[in-house]
Amino acid sequence: MTQSSYIAKSPKVAIIGGGPAGLMAAETLSLAGIHVDLYDAMPSVGRKFLMAGKGGMNITHSEAAAQFLSRYGTRQAQIAPLLDTMSPQTLREWIHELGIDTFVGSSGRVFPTDMKAAPLLRAWLHRLREAGVSFHMRHRWTGWDSGKLKFNTPDGTTSSEADAVVFALGGGSWARLGSDGAWANVFSEHGIAVSPLKPANCGFHTNWSEHFISRFAGVPLKTIAISMQDEHAASQHKQGECMITEHGIEGSLIYALSAHIRNTIEAKGEATVHLDLLPDRPLAQVFADVSHPRGSRSLSSHLQSRLGIKGIKAGLLRELVSAQDYANPVKLSHAIKALPLKLSSTRPIDEAISSAGGVDFAGLDAHLMLKAMPGVFCAGEMLDWEAPTGGYLLTACFASGRSAGLGVIDWLKAHQ
Repeated sequence: MTQSSYIAKSPKVAIIGGGPAGLMAAETLSLAGIHVDLYDAMPSVGRKFLMAGKGGMNITHSEAAAQFLSRYGTRQAQIAPLLDTMSPQTLREWIHELGIDTFVGSSGRVFPTDMKAAPLLRAWLHRLREAGVSFHMRHRWTGWDSGKLKFNTPDGTTSSEADAVVFALGGGSWARLGSDGAWANVFSEHGIAVSPLKPANCGFHTNWSEHFISRFAGVPLKTIAISMQDEHAASQHKQGECMITEHGIEGSLIYALSAHIRNTIEAKGEATVHLDLLPDRPLAQVFADVSHPRGSRSLSSHLQSRLGIKGIKAGLLRELVSAQDYANPVKLSHAIKALPLKLSSTRPIDEAISSAGGVDFAGLDAHLMLKAMPGVFCAGEMLDWEAPTGGYLLTACFASGRSAGLGVIDWLKAHQ
């Protein structure tokens, strides 16, 4: 028996938002024989999805399930049932069904073979159109009017009715691609609990000197580790690479700790992270090399010869270590292994890769339906969760879209 046979009549479902969550909800519903009208404010769907794939479409991750789930931090309990409907492996199989092969990179991340998002999106949209999904572009949802959905369009204001609605409007980052977070005020005005949207996977400000900025802004900082005491006084440690910017620091290593850094700044006014410039060398070895007689060589030449410290790493030591400590082998060695960097604030949310905050899970049932608005479901980044880069963001968006779609099917079955 197919899912469609459970539905007594032909209902009409509206999906607001054409990112991965909205498109997956549309697929789940249309394959069950339900007519779907998908609305998006932009001229085409999947714009943020395409932008995320420009540097290589990291679709999910191949690590063990428990480790994968741990990436969702305090929202593991809420994300786990979503992943039950679409696990990373299920997601890969779904991509393969679209005719797109995938491979696992050296880091465990999963990519389409050609590393691109566009072919996947084209194949997906073809499937959705074949299934009867109707797309309504340049339709910006602005709220409700006597139960009807209101939209601003190039031709003026219009409204539409639906038997059920799935909202998948994204978070608050990359507004130019459609995720401007404007929906949060509309939801709040209707009594729906929404946690404030905050930048996630974002850069942070620090007070670099003009001299340092002129030499090193835009320079990658490779093969380092970062450690910190988070907002709960727990130790956090990650290894990788990041980027120096004119405002501070950003990149994958910073993104992996961005939630802890942001929360610490909120709690204490600033956060201090410690950079290990030589994570593969123990402190004792670093001290031995720093203390080794250098003859007539300058200390900078000595550090380059003995430890390979040059360029950006040498610049950081000069920027953050006092002249007195720089000349002290003990203090310099400790600085090389744990260089303190104070971070004062996040970069603006619109620059962030993703956002935290959103619709509170307490206001949703197990199928992602708003308890206060029966027949209205939410999915994707507009829910109150966050995750680091590495495929975790996209996987949860896909999974929540499928979960919301299945929830709509169950709700329609019970109410028709």
